[in-house]
Amino acid sequence: MPLKIVFMGTPDFSVAVLDAVVAAGHEIVAVYSQPPRPAGRGMAEVKSPVHRRAETLGIPVRTPLNFKSDEDRAAFAALGADAAVVVAYGLLLPKAVLDAPQLGCFNVHASKLPRWRGAAPIQRAIMAGDTVTAVDVMRMEQGLDTGPVCLGRDVPISSDMTAGELHDALSEAGAELMVEALAKLEAGTLQCTPQPSEGATYAAKIDKGETRIDFSRAAKEVADHIRGLSPFPGAWFEITLGAKPERIKVLAAKVVSGSGEPGTLIDDELTIACGSGAIRVEKLQRAGKQPMLTADFLRGTRIAAGTRL
Repeated sequence: MPLKIVFMGTPDFSVAVLDAVVAAGHEIVAVYSQPPRPAGRGMAEVKSPVHRRAETLGIPVRTPLNFKSDEDRAAFAALGADAAVVVAYGLLLPKAVLDAPQLGCFNVHASKLPRWRGAAPIQRAIMAGDTVTAVDVMRMEQGLDTGPVCLGRDVPISSDMTAGELHDALSEAGAELMVEALAKLEAGTLQCTPQPSEGATYAAKIDKGETRIDFSRAAKEVADHIRGLSPFPGAWFEITLGAKPERIKVLAAKVVSGSGEPGTLIDDELTIACGSGAIRVEKLQRAGKQPMLTADFLRGTRIAAGTRL
């Protein structure tokens, strides 16, 4: 018999899971998402990807700012859900909400817990040079991503994989895993195991201050930093191409042989010396422009070797 589910999610990452739960035949009694936010040049209010997808599916959407009021908590409990599926919702849920569904609240988390608990596990895994991560389904408790893990699936991180590519792979895997978890929950066979006490790390939200590329680091670390922030928010450097410095986002780069003063171009192919070794920029984005291959950029913009970024 299909479960009555409350779905809670906000960004693109969550949409695949919502679609999979619907396709599995479960009854989504309501979707919770973050409230519409001002965005774009006109700062018009924009609904979240999950909000828009739920409306397309004909599912009622609720967007409380938080669950501090008794009214919002009571409205959630009144849904009479068997379980809640939570995927990058963006709010810490209070105990009253976690305890409301009869069978519990279950979260899709994009890491191999307890490694990379927190807001930015995809980016942090790549920036740290991890070669494997995972997607886990966890039974939620009040701690930050501390609940017992019910199901998990390893996902390899190749040496050139960007955060955007890993995001898509983990979203798809998470959707499949959540459907499996709900089937076991429905059958009464879902087993959840406490996380180990050792190996926990915290995936802090990406701060704008850490997006500038530090070429004094080793080339491998610089390349990992770049792909961990690609395509968004994007790692960047500044270069003077006209009257004033221009910010260039680097979307793809590879480690190459070479040496020189860190942050200096060592050839005319946008190869940049690092603290040890060098990187070659393969894809970039100028401010206000579309992403482009470095070869296309250099056809219209000549930058001499020896230029300091």
